[in-house]
Amino acid sequence: MSSSPFSQDQPPSSPEIKVLIDEEARSLYCYVEQSFRSKGVQYYLLMPIDSPVSIIMWEEDEDAEQAILIEGEAEIDALFPKAEASLAEEGLTLKRTSFTLTVAGELPEPEDDDILTLEIETERAWEEEEFQLLAIFSHKNQEYGVYTPLVPLLFFAKAEPNGELELLSVDELETIKPILEEWMFN
Repeated sequence: MSSSPFSQDQPPSSPEIKVLIDEEARSLYCYVEQSFRSKGVQYYLLMPIDSPVSIIMWEEDEDAEQAILIEGEAEIDALFPKAEASLAEEGLTLKRTSFTLTVAGELPEPEDDDILTLEIETERAWEEEEFQLLAIFSHKNQEYGVYTPLVPLLFFAKAEPNGELELLSVDELETIKPILEEWMFN
């Protein structure tokens, strides 16, 4: 009987951990969910150890409220202290990690009132994603929320010859898509 590469029948006694480092030398510690080798390149499917979070601003317009995802480094720098303080009140520690903000600590169970559904633009289309509200704070008379996605955030990376990991670009993902599909469904 052959087993699937995604088979999780017996969890490893100690999960393998890899580190993603960005241009600012920030790191993101991740569990290796899966790995495979193709054409001499080692690929990894990684899940952050801490919970990824996003800061979302609420903007009132004539018809309704609009949620705006805060992505700019300068904006995040300005909001970080207040977001950090609001999460600390909930027993969570905000971290400035590579590729995403994260929180350490035990997340509360999601309640219907705390779930936000947003349409997020991806490379190909608009997709709905659900987020759980963790904390609310104000900055310069503007309300913000700190949210974590309900679906785990995963990263695809490859090992470079020097041993460091590099996130796959959209083009690289498209190139190895047939290999990934075969790997995932066998």
